[in-house]
Amino acid sequence: MERHYDLFEEIVRMRAAGEPAALCTVLVTRGSTPGKETMRMLVRGDGTHIGTVGGGCVEADVIKMALEVLEKGRAQSQSFTLNQSDLPESGLICGGQLTILAEPIVSPVLVLFGGGHVAEAAAQVAKHCDLRVEVCDDREEYASPERHPAADVHRHGAWEDLVKAIAPAANHFVVVATRGHKDDLEVLRTLQSEGCTPRYLGLLGSKAKQADLRRALQAEGASEAFLDSIRTPIGLPIGSRTPGEIAVSLMAELVALKNLGNLDDRAR
Repeated sequence: MERHYDLFEEIVRMRAAGEPAALCTVLVTRGSTPGKETMRMLVRGDGTHIGTVGGGCVEADVIKMALEVLEKGRAQSQSFTLNQSDLPESGLICGGQLTILAEPIVSPVLVLFGGGHVAEAAAQVAKHCDLRVEVCDDREEYASPERHPAADVHRHGAWEDLVKAIAPAANHFVVVATRGHKDDLEVLRTLQSEGCTPRYLGLLGSKAKQADLRRALQAEGASEAFLDSIRTPIGLPIGSRTPGEIAVSLMAELVALKNLGNLDDRAR
């Protein structure tokens, strides 16, 4: 049996952990409905939930709506008309109506592997875009609060351990920007082996660098789906050169993904 959860305590926990969740609230009811106004249900990214909006067939549809909201990153509302299958005890062919709002309540997490100048600038811009920021580096001084005051979490250690700490990263934007090809390869290799499926996976560098790392990962048996998910160069094509400009172009791309739910194919 699943332990008892307080819905609002679970929201606080999931926000701190960066786990995806959508809050579903009964806004309006008309006629006979099992769900009453202000009843709430919290739907996690894996489809499990706590709380209720009344049960029955409608609840399954609400969970489906909540998962769509998490995928698109935008709130939506929907009205449901109840029938006899929803309220079998009523004997009615048509029951009441209720309108439910589903809204994402956990902002995506931006994980920066590599704590250099680009990460420093990206962390600052990301905070103004309502993203939770984690900076990871194998050097303690490059993953410190002093160097990255805008970051919420600072981690240092072996790259493999740092990747495992965020797996499966389903609600994460991940940017690989270490100090060299060898470290980039280790991070990407571990992301693949841990089955991480971030909403965004970017690699700082050129197309040539991406091609080199792709060949190395292919030789190790990495899946084509994983390799195709790596976006290089990162950010929108605005001619970025400085760390600040790269941070702005990156955040513009991530905001588009967060708010629009997808990224247009674009010239790289």
